[in-house]
This record gives sequence, structure tokens and C-alpha cells, in this order.
Amino acid sequence: MQKHIFIVYTNAVEGRDDEYNNWYDDQHLNDVLKIPGVVAAQRFALSYKQRLDPPFPWKYAAIYEIETDNLDDVITPLKEWIGTDRMPRSDAMEPHREAYFFHPITTRREA
Repeated sequence: MQKHIFIVYTNAVEGRDDEYNNWYDDQHLNDVLKIPGVVAAQRFALSYKQRLDPPFPWKYAAIYEIETDNLDDVITPLKEWIGTDRMPRSDAMEPHREAYFFHPITTRREA
């Protein structure tokens, strides 16, 4: 099986971080994990220390690990389910987001 990661950058609507994080952590991650081929999910918040200077456009990132030989088998449900009962969307999330699929081009190295 080909491995991929899907990285999604998002923000909460101003003043609604708690509602946004509760929805993302308690519902959305689980909804995405129901898609065949999505094998793991984890969220991240922007660290206070950064190598570069602000502004930083994204406060949150989610990384999904995917194992599939046909990425369309993951992309199609993502497109079809989002905003439905299978994958409700929260209005506490800013509508603009960025999301990209990547596949490894080297072996994993460890220190």
C-alpha cells in the first residue's frame, strides 16, 4: 500500500476556539477516520516559538496518515461527506483552509 499524509491547515472563528477544538477533536477526527484508507489522525496547534517572524496564517494543523493504492478512494468521500450527516462541518471553523496530500519520497530516518 502506498503511504500518504494529508495535512489540513485551519483556524477557528475569532473567539470560538473552544467550540472549534471540541468539534474537531470529538467529532471531525473520528468522522475522517471512518474513510477507508485513513489509518491515523492527529491535531497540532501553532507553537509559540517559531523560526520565522510573523504573520502566521494558520493556528491549527491536522495530519492524517493514509494507506491506499488509489488516493481517489479517500478524496471522493472527503468531498462527498463534508457538510453532510456523515461529516458535519462546524461554523466555528473559518471557511478558508488549505489541505494537501503528500507521499514519501525517502525512507524515514531517525536520529
